Amino acid sequence: MELKIKDLYDLDHTLAKDYLSKFTYPWEALAGISDLILEIGKTLPEDEFDHPAEDVWIAKDATVFSTAYIKGPCIIGHNTEVRQCAFIRGSALVGDNCVVGNSTELKNVILFDVVQVPHYNYVGDSILGYKSHMGAGSITSNVKSDKKLVVIKNEGELIETGRKKVGAMVGDGVEVGCGSVLNPGTVIGRNSNVYPLSSVRGAVPAESIFKGKGDIVKKI
Repeated sequence: MELKIKDLYDLDHTLAKDYLSKFTYPWEALAGISDLILEIGKTLPEDEFDHPAEDVWIAKDATVFSTAYIKGPCIIGHNTEVRQCAFIRGSALVGDNCVVGNSTELKNVILFDVVQVPHYNYVGDSILGYKSHMGAGSITSNVKSDKKLVVIKNEGELIETGRKKVGAMVGDGVEVGCGSVLNPGTVIGRNSNVYPLSSVRGAVPAESIFKGKGDIVKKI
């Protein structure tokens, strides 16, 4: 499976386009998300974005419920909805027309445009592509139980990330079923589906259906 940024994402659907273009693999971009947001934030037009707190920029046409918590650095894009009790811990670049749902937690992430994390999701140290969707209660696990550095596993190939925290790299158009766990270093190719209640490890090819460990089929 191809794990490169160019294979997973259409970069025309994120403010991080120029930044991501500098890297080969998406997890290489995780270290600089905070600095990226601070850099972009300074360039955002004041007639389109409010600046309610230090290092926080929210599009004027976004909807943010009063019970949501947003810590900088953070950018919330146009027409995005941040629902009740959402917990944005910082280093979150959220695109246009997204949904950050009730009790959803974000930390050190890039969400492309039209991403939905609408119900009880945890997304940390991850990049979610254009029009990707995480079902209710599905999460990204970003730290291994043995606390060792995360290694990306792809068809027998092992790629060292050099990072203790790596969540999931989710391609454009991916559907993650309810209650699923994307284990550290999971990569899911474009337009693939993950069955509900799955525990996903390693790489899932594009245009596939993940039914369970060792049971991945191509879409027809």
